[in-house]
Amino acid sequence: MSRGFWLASLLTLVCAVAGSFLAQLPYLNLVGALVIALLLGMVCQVQPQVINANRAGIGFISNKFLRLGIILLGFKLNLLQLAQAGVKTITLAIFVVTGMVLLTYNLSRKLGVEKELAILTATGTSICGAAAVMGVSPQIKVPDDKAERQRENEVLAVAIVAILGTVFTLIEIGLKPLLHLTAVQFGVLTGGSLHEIAHAVAAGSAGGPVSLDTAIITKLSRVLLLAPAALIIGWWYQRQSRKANPEATANEGPAKLPIPWFMAGFVLTSIIGTFLPLGDVALTGLVKLAYIFLGMAMAALGMSVNFRVIFQRGGNVFLAATISSVILMTCVTIASKLFF
Repeated sequence: MSRGFWLASLLTLVCAVAGSFLAQLPYLNLVGALVIALLLGMVCQVQPQVINANRAGIGFISNKFLRLGIILLGFKLNLLQLAQAGVKTITLAIFVVTGMVLLTYNLSRKLGVEKELAILTATGTSICGAAAVMGVSPQIKVPDDKAERQRENEVLAVAIVAILGTVFTLIEIGLKPLLHLTAVQFGVLTGGSLHEIAHAVAAGSAGGPVSLDTAIITKLSRVLLLAPAALIIGWWYQRQSRKANPEATANEGPAKLPIPWFMAGFVLTSIIGTFLPLGDVALTGLVKLAYIFLGMAMAALGMSVNFRVIFQRGGNVFLAATISSVILMTCVTIASKLFF
C-alpha cells in the first residue's frame, strides 16, 4: 500500500471514530454517526493540499471500505427476529420500500432531477438512509468522465436523507400525543417511515421500550430489502441505459445481470450472525466495526465534495423527497392504526 493510502486511512479513521463518539451525544444522535463522519470529511477540505496529496487513497477508501462496511452491517440483522415479527411487518416493509422508491424517483424526474440522483435519493429515503445510498450507488454504472458528478450525487442524496430524517424524527415525536397510537403502533410508525436506523431508534425510544423494540424490528425489515433492491435497481438502470444508447448495446453485446457481490456478503453475514453462536459481545463489536468502515467511506466521500455544485442542484430533489416523506408518514400512520 502507498503512503497516500495510509495517510488517507488515518484521516478517515479519525473522522469515523469521532463521528461514532459524537453520535452518542444528545441531539447529535438524531444525525447519526455516518452523516457526522461525512460532515467531518467536508471540514477536512480546509486543508486542500492534504486532500489533493492523498486523493488516490481517499478514492480507494470511499469505494472498497464502503463494500466491506455493508458486508459487516449484515451482522446487525437477526433473521429469526424478523421472522418472528410476522408477515404484517415484512409486508409493510415491502410496500414502503417499493412505493417510496417509485414515488420519490418519479417525483424527482418530473421536477427535472437527473436519473442517477433521483434513484439514489429514492433508495435512501426508502430503505436505510446513507447506507442504502452507498449500497446502491455501485450498481449505478457511469462512465469515467461522470465519476465526479456521481460522487456529488451520493453526497447530495445522503445530505437530503439526513436532513429530512432528522426533521421528521422531531415531527413524529411531537405528533405522538396527538395520534393516539399504542406503543406497538408508534414503533411501527417510526420504524416504517423514518430514514436512518438512528432516526428510528431516537423516535421509537420516545414511546418507551415496547415502541423502541418494534421500531428497530420494523426498520430492520426495510434494511433486509437492501440486497434485493440493489440487484433490481442495477438491472433496471442497465436496461434504461441501453435503451437510451442502442449503439452501445450493439457494441457491448448482450446485457449481463449486474450482481452486487458485496450484497451477497451482506446476506451471508446476516445468516452467520443469526445461526452461529457468536455471542452478543462479538456481534456488537462486528456491527461497530461495520460503522467504522462505513464512516471512513463517508468521510472519504466528504473530502471529495464540490459544495458549489451541490447547492446549485439540490432544490428540486429535496422538494421531491420532502413530499414523498410526508406521504410516507401519513400512509404508515394509517397502516399502523389499521393493522397493528
